[in-house]
Amino acid sequence: MSDTIITHTEKDSGVPAIARDFSVTDRIVIITGGGQGLGREFARQFAAAGAIPVIADINEKNARAVAEEITAAGGRALPIAVDVSNKESVDAMAAAVVNQFGRIDVLVNNASIFATLQKRPFDQIPVSEWETVLKVNVTGVFLCTCAVIASMREQGWGRVVSIASDAVPKGVANYLHYVASKAAVIGMTNSMARELGASGITVNAIRPGAVATEVDRTVNHTVEARKRIVDMQCIPRVMVPTDLVGLVMFLCTPAAAFITGQTIACDGGYTHSS
Repeated sequence: MSDTIITHTEKDSGVPAIARDFSVTDRIVIITGGGQGLGREFARQFAAAGAIPVIADINEKNARAVAEEITAAGGRALPIAVDVSNKESVDAMAAAVVNQFGRIDVLVNNASIFATLQKRPFDQIPVSEWETVLKVNVTGVFLCTCAVIASMREQGWGRVVSIASDAVPKGVANYLHYVASKAAVIGMTNSMARELGASGITVNAIRPGAVATEVDRTVNHTVEARKRIVDMQCIPRVMVPTDLVGLVMFLCTPAAAFITGQTIACDGGYTHSS
């Protein structure tokens, strides 16, 4: 079984095989939470690299806006409204992608609840809020991965990349539901990799540090808090979405075929320096 799916475009391009190994050209890439923040940047950059991002977001207006942004730049994209915490919605999304393109190559589990959360001691977190965070951040990853693996197994090739958080090893206080949810993502990554490796599907996670996006996160990151984070990094500047793009894309290429079950930090050395 070959790890590389050679498309018509690749066969006729004259591009050497080693270069194709690092290519995402023509890959069908589902990005949950693709309508804003990190997901928007992932979608834009995958499209610029020749992939076709599926912008899956609960906010259909945002998803369409990102797709229009991509097509205006000459790329290809498909916006889809989806609630990652709802099985019927997720299954319908995956079916629509397969119906449109015939396959699913990559899933980036990016949708998450964080920016709207208030800091509070764990014993003061309302049960309803706890359950909502886990339903989106944990069950959402489970449902979306379940929905795409049939297509990946059929072609014997697939990539699943989930966005975890540096909050897990740091044990960040006052966000227990968020930290617990991202710890679960890491655990699911480890177990899914064991189950899917024989099918040619790799499963990895990324632990970003505090990323500055267009999403308002002043609730979670004051100016003083951001400065403290930067001071603890080996690279002393604010992290931006493009800092994650190279790692996410690499894990989605044929070149990363032997990397699975890993959680890789991308945080400017924040956890390394602690």
